Amino acid sequence: MPRNISSSNRASGVNWRAGIEPGVAFAMIVLYIWWLRFHCPYAWVVILALMIASHLREREGFRQLGFRWNASATLWVVLGLIATSILAIGLICRTFRQVSWQGACLSVLLYCAWGLVQQYILNGYFVNRFSDFLPHHTRAVPILAAVCFSLVHLPNWFLMIVTLAGGYVCARVYLQNRNLYFLGLAHGVTGFLIYLAVPDTISHHLYVGPKWFSM
Repeated sequence: MPRNISSSNRASGVNWRAGIEPGVAFAMIVLYIWWLRFHCPYAWVVILALMIASHLREREGFRQLGFRWNASATLWVVLGLIATSILAIGLICRTFRQVSWQGACLSVLLYCAWGLVQQYILNGYFVNRFSDFLPHHTRAVPILAAVCFSLVHLPNWFLMIVTLAGGYVCARVYLQNRNLYFLGLAHGVTGFLIYLAVPDTISHHLYVGPKWFSM
């Protein structure tokens, strides 16, 4: 639920005080990607702890954050169509990466786990905080979340495009269903298929930040 806002904020429909927290969190994530992970690799623990502290302060439980299954048949059909399309493109262009079945299965599991983490950060944290920031501009919340999601993938232009579109769709789905488990699975499956079908000349091995320049 949106936090209480002052009369000046109500007039503009923007709760600027509530916007400070996600702004700082976004800056910390960018700093981690570009510098901290090479010098303080465990700094992500501090960032995650601050997010968890924010949820505790707002008394947000697991179900409220979206840690539940609540996916309609339509969502599964859409995921199937996306997966089929990526596979078809890889087959037509003959760009499939050579991986073993064991390696593929392990990669899918890891991608889904990492996808759940990213969907929690994107939706469980940022979408909820941006909803507090823009309580009267709900249509802008998925756009703002998607833009931030895209920017953390700099300078990988391919991933920035994918995450801008995917982040917007996921944020819209989350606001309607609040289902992080499905979104994490969809993120993981889609991410793995992109890794499998898109050559490194385009995807840069899905690297972001300074690692992108190593390709």
